[in-house]
Amino acid sequence: MQTVLSAEGCCFSYAEGAFRLAGISLAVNSGEMLGIIGPNGSGKSTLLRLMAGILHPAEGTVRLAGRPVSSFRRLDLAREVAFLPQSPSASFEFTVREVVALGRYPYQGPLGLLSESDREVVRKALRDTDAEPLAERYFSTLSGGERQRVLVASVLAQEPRIMLLDEPSAGLDIHHKSHVFDVLWLLSRQGIAVVIVTHDLNAASEFCDTLALLKDGNLMQVGPPSRVIREELLTAAYQTPLRVVGHPLTSAPMVLVLGRKTYGEDKARADGP
Repeated sequence: MQTVLSAEGCCFSYAEGAFRLAGISLAVNSGEMLGIIGPNGSGKSTLLRLMAGILHPAEGTVRLAGRPVSSFRRLDLAREVAFLPQSPSASFEFTVREVVALGRYPYQGPLGLLSESDREVVRKALRDTDAEPLAERYFSTLSGGERQRVLVASVLAQEPRIMLLDEPSAGLDIHHKSHVFDVLWLLSRQGIAVVIVTHDLNAASEFCDTLALLKDGNLMQVGPPSRVIREELLTAAYQTPLRVVGHPLTSAPMVLVLGRKTYGEDKARADGP
């Protein structure tokens, strides 16, 4: 597999004395699904925005196919890299089909007209995300989970080489969450590099080839799920008791969070609230 996108010694801070992403080096290959995990405030979304070229590192470089991302024109970059933010605007006064068709923007001519091949790409993206029944509804009328499926469809319609998605399964029920992860995994098998930020550790373990664990702006560990989904690492990162067991069907590491009921009242009282 070929490295298509890499962050090399990247540092970033929103303000002096504020949170700082400290010297992160991370790469994703074509045909790979990379999951970025870690507690809230660890720098996951910031790292994804650096990799997308939306933010610019104070130190270090982000490279796309060996070239600095900053050297690409925005339109050229959009043909290579698709980015789905965590909380996109929900104020579109467009139908679902029109929102998904926005993903074809990098390929349209000066008149902005969709070709028949563009329309077929849009139809396929709607089908692949189980959003086809929503196609003629207005985006603003959808539930949070429905909107998320439509936004994932718009990313699919962009047909990029690299997909960067921040919490793509947020707000989805168990059926659609599984479906979205299935679609992303299948796309990675077709050669697309897929990078997701997710809080779903078990889905990350099951679907991702590589995981990167962040805490406080630092990269704690990177590697296959068996190297990252470990009790001592996750307990240190999340500051909460948990257990890692083998999935009964796949043997992939699976995280069990221990609350007061399972962890024991005596231990919970000793540790405090």
